[in-house]
Amino acid sequence: MSTDRATPLRVAVLASGRGSNLQAIIDAIAAGQIQANIVAVISNKRDAPALERARAHGLPDLFLDPKPFAGRPDSREAYDRAILEVLEQRQVELVLLAGYMKIVTGVLVNAYANRMMNIHPSLLPSFPGLDVQKKAIDWGCKLAGCTVHFVTEGVDEGPIILQAAVPILDDDTPDALAARILVQEHKIFPRAVQLFAERRLRVEGRRVVIDGAKPHGEAVISAS
Repeated sequence: MSTDRATPLRVAVLASGRGSNLQAIIDAIAAGQIQANIVAVISNKRDAPALERARAHGLPDLFLDPKPFAGRPDSREAYDRAILEVLEQRQVELVLLAGYMKIVTGVLVNAYANRMMNIHPSLLPSFPGLDVQKKAIDWGCKLAGCTVHFVTEGVDEGPIILQAAVPILDDDTPDALAARILVQEHKIFPRAVQLFAERRLRVEGRRVVIDGAKPHGEAVISAS
């Protein structure tokens, strides 16, 4: 399969919070590490710092208010259809969930099957959901980390693309552990996007195969 691209990959980022992973993607594009352009940054929070980051870099930003959709029996699906309309208008090829605090529905999942990635701060399938650093410490885990995966309708259940592991220290707190994990998030999320841009990712059942990767050279990254 050819990895050459005639044009940069068209990427949209959905974010609800501070946007640190968005910034990592922006920086990697600027450094020439990702052959892509961010064509939309969308948030469900009007005051999300991620939107400020987008504006600071001259990127198209959009606050899409979920309130007008509330009360409808299909409120979540209707909201996602509004997002999908924006994505289709801007010819988005890959969607990134970067601290996006809404569960996406089948409307988006099906439209972007194997074309939507999420970054999660645990070594999935362990500890999906929230408060994952505290859970890892409470369970006495020796390693924690982060996972980039394709998005399915099951929360944090999609096929795993890349992972990075960090040790859990005896005196770790959830905040200290989260900070070390975040450093690795900023490395593997841009890498996963570039692998997609290079057309090197193949989904086979629950597995993601990275074409051209050396054994253990891409899928799992260890960090001290």
